[in-house]
Amino acid sequence: MKKQNYSYVGISLVILLFGIYAIPKIIAHFQTANLHKFNKVPDFEFINQDEKTITNKDYEGKVYVVEFFFATCPTICPLMNQKMVEIQNEFMGNPNFGIASFSITPDIDTPHLLKEYAKNNGINHKNWHLLTGKSDDVVYNLSNDGFKLYAGKGEVSHGGFEHSGLFALVDKDGYIRSRYDENGNPIMYYRALDEHGFGDQITELKEDIKLLLKE
Repeated sequence: MKKQNYSYVGISLVILLFGIYAIPKIIAHFQTANLHKFNKVPDFEFINQDEKTITNKDYEGKVYVVEFFFATCPTICPLMNQKMVEIQNEFMGNPNFGIASFSITPDIDTPHLLKEYAKNNGINHKNWHLLTGKSDDVVYNLSNDGFKLYAGKGEVSHGGFEHSGLFALVDKDGYIRSRYDENGNPIMYYRALDEHGFGDQITELKEDIKLLLKE
């Protein structure tokens, strides 16, 4: 009987030691964002809807979502804005969250026009900046080269310009982040719209924002 008792004691000690070693790692796993890290966002400087100069430094220490749009867009922009407002409302009042909406028609989208756009579309998070004030080339370089999100001239039916219906997620250190797909590949961007029958990824985006806010 004593041998059995010793065996039980030994097993109990092993379980206890395993728990002491493993539990912190399990907790850390759920507290750390298992998201892929891409390139760092390049430096930028624009004017927002309140005529304030906004740079990437204003987003340091914040998790933020990036889109490229234009206020007179007749196609996907209004739908994208609805999704972005949904994200805004999820994190309303959180000082560590932000949104950067870069206009691809800076000659048209003046700060005054963007101020009206914000008022008419429910944009009221203090860290949601509608950004303009640079030349087309600067904006296209930021979108196409910096974020790898297409923006350029387009068909008249699309308002004369084209851009992707994707959102980029940026962490507190300025790196683009994303989750992995079912095959283990990073998705890089989040679908704002269900353009091809695959569904949007707004729920996943909100989940991953929460993970990055904990980092």
